[in-house]
Amino acid sequence: MRVVLGVGGGIAAYKAAELVRVLQQRGCMVEVVMTSAAQQFVQPLTFAALTGRKVITGLWSSNSPEDTLSSAVEHIRVAQDHDTLVVAPATADLLAKFAHGLADDFLSTLYLAFTGRIVLAPAMNTNMWNHPATRQNIEILRSRGHVIVEPADGLLACGTTGPGRLAEPDDIADAVMKVRRDLEGEIVIVTAGPTQEPLDPVRYISNRSSGKMGYAIAEAAAVRGAKVILISGPVNLAPPAGVTLVRVKTACEMREAVMRNLAQSSIVVKAAAVADYHLSAVPDQKVKKTATRFSLELDPTPDILAEVGKKKTDQLLIGFAAETQNLIEEARRKLKTKNCDMVVANLVNREDIGFESDDNEVVLVTRTGDPVHLARAPKREIADQIFDHALLQRLS
Repeated sequence: MRVVLGVGGGIAAYKAAELVRVLQQRGCMVEVVMTSAAQQFVQPLTFAALTGRKVITGLWSSNSPEDTLSSAVEHIRVAQDHDTLVVAPATADLLAKFAHGLADDFLSTLYLAFTGRIVLAPAMNTNMWNHPATRQNIEILRSRGHVIVEPADGLLACGTTGPGRLAEPDDIADAVMKVRRDLEGEIVIVTAGPTQEPLDPVRYISNRSSGKMGYAIAEAAAVRGAKVILISGPVNLAPPAGVTLVRVKTACEMREAVMRNLAQSSIVVKAAAVADYHLSAVPDQKVKKTATRFSLELDPTPDILAEVGKKKTDQLLIGFAAETQNLIEEARRKLKTKNCDMVVANLVNREDIGFESDDNEVVLVTRTGDPVHLARAPKREIADQIFDHALLQRLS
């Protein structure tokens, strides 16, 4: 999820720094806009360090005329680049501006240009919060479909006690995650993790997949409103909340689970690293070690992705390509031969991303358009970007 965070001028502005962290932990990419009043409480450098991005502090650039011209339309760029606007703290002044369409700084101008989801977290003195003008403004904003995260009761900076404290960052983040429900009505199958192909009762063939990418995809789909069937090989991960977990070990078991649920699905994401070969006839007893060379004759495992590609009707099929070279070429080959709608390709011979890492860096290859490079980011953020592009693919 691409979030632009507007920080208003109030003592609660310091909590916005923690909100950035919480949103990032939930897979959001965050860009920050600060009002001039907010900068009296927190320095822009704080948010720049947390996000790794420039903080927008005003409508006009103080640099060259070319930069000034660019900044004059930057609110349009920010509005187009993000799907959710969060304002925390939303002061009484900002609420009034938003309600009545006043636009005299970057944040209020951005609000008028923004067409995505809007979450407002007010914070102010109790009397200001209870004033009829503020209450009326809140109702106007609610009537537009904006989410209002009610302020909490407590001791305020002015010394009074009552409603007006900025909600906790976790509560605001919960509200942000709930507004994105663009997968409601979808039934999404996600395969994740490795498979284990037995060689005897105690040995097996497998790979380095941790399942983190597949689990991040399942979580993203569930948060966005989908019914999720997560078909998982053996991993050491807790299943995301709200998903139906189907545990499997072998490629054959994974194939059976996918085919059993395929007809009811609308999106299939094959993120599992399925073993390519297995031993067809597994010995009943442990094979003893000897001093002589030991050979195995292995047979191919079922090609689940190719079978789904042949049997799918109107499902959106997303495959994964884990490669060590020729990334784009191999992804395009898989896209065509497996009848996928999208292939998510990544290089797995890098130690800093991919297998077992919390981050990933991938390329999206589709039937239409050029490959899309998703820069290194937490796997949860990559998961949301995959769905963003997949939904666009469906519409094209």
